[in-house]
Amino acid sequence: MLYTGKGDNGKTNLFHCDQRLSKSSLVAEALGSLDEINSFLGWCKVKTSGKVLSQLSSTQDNLFSVQAEVAGADKFVTASDVEELETWIAEIEKDLPEIKSFIVSGGTELAAMFDFARTIARRTERKVVAVSEAGDVALNPETLAYLNRLSSFLYALARQANNEAGIEEEKPKYN
Repeated sequence: MLYTGKGDNGKTNLFHCDQRLSKSSLVAEALGSLDEINSFLGWCKVKTSGKVLSQLSSTQDNLFSVQAEVAGADKFVTASDVEELETWIAEIEKDLPEIKSFIVSGGTELAAMFDFARTIARRTERKVVAVSEAGDVALNPETLAYLNRLSSFLYALARQANNEAGIEEEKPKYN
């Protein structure tokens, strides 16, 4: 069955925990944001192939580990997961023009999707940081580093999508 009815009163359980917490709590908000970015990356995967598809699949697996950690499970991302994102970013950046200003989102559909994913990832990072700062869950330092690198990776993917399509980056006009 897809529902239990146990959350009808606005409360939910965490992993291996018999205490109920509000669905509006910092932890529930962070978990919801993690679910949102992971789901949106699934949509991005539909529009990609090859290496990017593989990278996004790996990223989704890592986000499940972060989500489990935030929920209290003994799962987490590692320093090598952070380094992997850094490697992917460096590989993408070597083929892109140097950034000299902010860039207006858009260009190709895929670039716009990656830009939108980046904003979801940044919001997710803020929510997970809030959970950590509140002391609700003890998080590994790699978790916060991973979420910070994730938005940079998605930004690089957006730039790469436009570059591969021959779309020139647009600078804001600042009226």
